[in-house]
Amino acid sequence: MADEKKKTTKADAAKASGKKAEKKPAKKAAAKKPAAKKESKAKGKEKKAEGKETKKAAKAKAAKKPAAKKEPGKKEPAKAAAKKTAAKARKSAPAAPPVVKASARYVRIAPRKARLIADQVRGMHIEKARALLQFSSRGAARDIHKLIDSAAANAENNHDLVGDEMRVSSITVDEGPTLRRFRPRAMGRATPINKRTSHIRVALTPVED
Repeated sequence: MADEKKKTTKADAAKASGKKAEKKPAKKAAAKKPAAKKESKAKGKEKKAEGKETKKAAKAKAAKKPAAKKEPGKKEPAKAAAKKTAAKARKSAPAAPPVVKASARYVRIAPRKARLIADQVRGMHIEKARALLQFSSRGAARDIHKLIDSAAANAENNHDLVGDEMRVSSITVDEGPTLRRFRPRAMGRATPINKRTSHIRVALTPVED
């Protein structure tokens, strides 16, 4: 009986040792998994870096390639021909006359009143415009006269032009911010007063002979 018990205990011990031996490689495999992941990530990064290098090399080669030579029999594309004709037209066209500008902002006058004078002066020679503004009874004439003189001074000092040989090519009057005030009235009431402002712009061009 004692011999049988010993045999059974030895068999049990062998089985237990076999199970332990089987479990150990599983742990090793589990320990190897993160290392395999790291290796795969490193390989992926290397592949990306190689792909970027190949793209850069391809771009550099494309930049270094010389432009294709034109064959005498072939015609240029329509877009290139149109660009060339446009460039030639620009070179051959005469230079546009210089435009001298001046502006006055927040002028304390209503835009509707200033436009009445601006419409009279637009397109006139500067000397005729000055004469008209000098003898006009409108309040906006004084401000527009000063603005035209300022534009003529800009033409002389900044563009080396003759101030008296200019023409009022354009004059615009835009509405500025409105100052809102109130006035007392009968029975304790108040009425609003809108004090309007204007932005006036003048452009002069030299008179063509």
